[in-house]
Amino acid sequence: MNQIKSNNALINWELVSVNPNDKNWTWKELFYFWGCNIQSVIAFSLIASLYLVYELNIFVVLFGSLIASIIVYFFANLIGKPSQKYGLPFPVILRSALGINGAKYFALIRGIVGIFMFGIQTYFLSKLFSYLIRISIFSIDSSFLDEDIFLIFILGLNLIDWIAFIFTISLQLFLFSKSHQFNRSIIKFSAITVYSGMLIFFLVVLLYDVKVISSAFVDIFSINNLFDKTNIAPLIAVVGTVFAYFSVIIVNYGDFSRYVKDEKELKKGNLSLLLNLLLFSFFTVFIVIGADIFLNKNLELMERILTNPTDIVGKIDNIQLTVIVLFFIIFSSASTNLIANYIPTQNSLINFIPSVLNLRSSAIIIGCIGFIIGIFWLPLLSQIGILAFIDTLSSFFGPIFGLIIIDYYFVKETNLDNRQIFSSNTDGLYFYSNGWNLRGLYSLFLGFIFSASTIWNESLMIFHSYSWIIGTFISSLTYYLIASKKS
Repeated sequence: MNQIKSNNALINWELVSVNPNDKNWTWKELFYFWGCNIQSVIAFSLIASLYLVYELNIFVVLFGSLIASIIVYFFANLIGKPSQKYGLPFPVILRSALGINGAKYFALIRGIVGIFMFGIQTYFLSKLFSYLIRISIFSIDSSFLDEDIFLIFILGLNLIDWIAFIFTISLQLFLFSKSHQFNRSIIKFSAITVYSGMLIFFLVVLLYDVKVISSAFVDIFSINNLFDKTNIAPLIAVVGTVFAYFSVIIVNYGDFSRYVKDEKELKKGNLSLLLNLLLFSFFTVFIVIGADIFLNKNLELMERILTNPTDIVGKIDNIQLTVIVLFFIIFSSASTNLIANYIPTQNSLINFIPSVLNLRSSAIIIGCIGFIIGIFWLPLLSQIGILAFIDTLSSFFGPIFGLIIIDYYFVKETNLDNRQIFSSNTDGLYFYSNGWNLRGLYSLFLGFIFSASTIWNESLMIFHSYSWIIGTFISSLTYYLIASKKS
């Protein structure tokens, strides 16, 4: 990794091309990566809810989920290839399409979304730790929690909540800021651990009554009305919903694909997304259906079936099982926070001020802002509709993706200059107009307008699940038309 001695304002050891010795990710690492992406409470509840909303229609939900995964696979290959080839993270690759200055600010949008979600996710993750603290105290002295000190709330948090929140954010920053190699170990450990936990939970539910629960599970695989035209609209809705879940990670997928050994491993690893989806869906649906039979002795009132794993465990009312499952949920939530929020934010911040920030200093910034967001989430941010603002910023992700793809494959014809991309010389290949590619900016904002309109225009809200794809199509088509010919 040879840095250019000039133009140091654009160079950082975390941004330059990955050392060939560190490009050692294989399809297995990507299997763990996609596993961590889908192993979350949100994904568990989403998949289970889809099956219940569509009355356990296995064709609609499973086939729709697979179609969405295939689209994600295709897009991940496209966006992952340039970073894998050149060893560069998402913000640096973006310099080719938007210019060295344009990439600073628009990559930072991914960081802003990431840091907000990091703080919010940390708040909910800390609630799991607070449950463990309460269970521990209760098991020692059940009356201790009635003390007055635990009845004092500041910003909606009592003493235990504050301890849990500070511990949670400190632990994440300590672990996540060590190194990329250590983060890879976290991802691998979490994916294996969570799948192991789901297998244990699956066996607990199954062994309650093997015959009844197996029969109920087999019944949902009915292929009646398989080709009924009434399945078309639900199928399209499921595809959009599942794709929307994964879309947030696609635009900065290069932050991870840069470590992959070669293109063959990249494609094999991305294909493992489908396997992860099948595994996770199987465990999710089986656990939800089995737990309902275990708790309610029937499968008739679908609207009352619990789809949140914490609700299921709480209903079972077994302290030992609750503690075990909480640990598994903590692992899954933390690894998801690492992949979807922390690493994208870290790279975006370092790219914004490359000459100043590193892994440690960027961690401090993420920690401080994440702390503020987390403590104000319950009393303020959740009340003022901050997620609508985050959703609007996320409308840039699809257009940015489209811009990168057209620029790399059609304008630059899969060739990037690994030296020029770190140059701020006025005659540099990626300097454009004072560091901004005006054609790229025009295409980007046009795509953003169409994408964001599905949020703010009531008549277009039905297309919200497809806002990412809509933005991608508009920006990529526009950029192709105005920039495919070299000026």
